[in-house]
Amino acid sequence: MRTAGDDVRNCFGLVTVLASLLAAPAGAEVLDAAPGGFTVAHERIIDAPRARVWEAAVLEVGDWWNPDHTVSGDAARLAIDVRPLGCFCEYLSTTDGVVHLTVTTVSTGVLLRMTGGLGPLGLMGVNGSLTWEFWDADDGTTRVRFTYAVGGYADGGLAVLAEPVDGVIGESLDRLATYAGTQ
Repeated sequence: MRTAGDDVRNCFGLVTVLASLLAAPAGAEVLDAAPGGFTVAHERIIDAPRARVWEAAVLEVGDWWNPDHTVSGDAARLAIDVRPLGCFCEYLSTTDGVVHLTVTTVSTGVLLRMTGGLGPLGLMGVNGSLTWEFWDADDGTTRVRFTYAVGGYADGGLAVLAEPVDGVIGESLDRLATYAGTQ
């Protein structure tokens, strides 16, 4: 049975996630930003073979994702069910959880596309498409690009959210690069 305390804790968790998103450092990869939406993209070369980087990205997301960008504060609760209509979910208990994004496209080792409002964007009247792309690069390294296009409605417009979201996406790719490149 839910109590008022549960609701307060859940609200506090969502406010914490929103605050961390808005406090994220600005990046230089905002491709466009307008009142109705924005697109951000980041690309890195990771010192690991593509199969390893894919595995780290999609099967070990809880090991590299920043716990500050979760509802629970525990990235180990994250998992991606890598199949169409699979879930990028955060499991809070055996019965409770959060759908952060829904998997819409999978090309194993090449592309993962997920849709939805990542983090606090899920509380707004927006939708987004987050695409992770993987290519072989020189000398056994992997080129990875994260692109997130968001559109919809938010009071005051969405352009103001482009830079904070850009910071989170860039940080996420940096964390993946560090994790996968050292394994």
